[in-house]
Amino acid sequence: MLNGWFITVEGGEGAGKTTIVDKVEHFFKDHGFDVMRTREPGGIKIAEKIREVILDVTHTEMDERTEALLYAAARRQHLIEKVLPALKEGKIVICDRFIDSSLAYQGIARGIGLEEVLAINEFAIEGCYPGLTLYFDVDPKVGLARISSDSEREVNRLDKEKLDFHEKVKDGYDKVNHMYPERIQVINANHSIEDVFQQVMHAITMHDQYKRLKEMNEQ
Repeated sequence: MLNGWFITVEGGEGAGKTTIVDKVEHFFKDHGFDVMRTREPGGIKIAEKIREVILDVTHTEMDERTEALLYAAARRQHLIEKVLPALKEGKIVICDRFIDSSLAYQGIARGIGLEEVLAINEFAIEGCYPGLTLYFDVDPKVGLARISSDSEREVNRLDKEKLDFHEKVKDGYDKVNHMYPERIQVINANHSIEDVFQQVMHAITMHDQYKRLKEMNEQ
């Protein structure tokens, strides 16, 4: 039985997820919640090695389906080894990217197809969907401009894609949002950091699972 809360954070490149998740993590810790932060692909030794292969800027010859399968493989190992044990312990798990990234990036932007990418990912996660997904909706031009101005940000193979690819990613996310409206909260990430944070905190604190965990935490 999973007693924790699985929160995922999604968005295109340069959406500003990291800055906001820093603030959310501090909020949870300051209020006495047991929180674990992680990322995809990565989070554990095996998945981090797969991440290096996927995002290496020199791997320009990588096939789209190979890319999709590598993401799913990293996701499976990360889920089994790190996420599920934490959820069973009652922790709040905040994960930067999960299945929706694959649907948007590989399913739509790479042109593989939503159903095809969904199938291999459902095989990988065995029904373990997030309880809440925060989608940072940002104009691709704004996101890419943020990346180019951030000299400390990791530059990966996806950042090298042209604008039309990132526009397809946004279109992919729009489709995914309509597929899962019950768990995905759309955050307007074109605004200031404080405004975006307020949107995120509203989505979190109004969620039934937050109220349940808060009540348990106060007992």
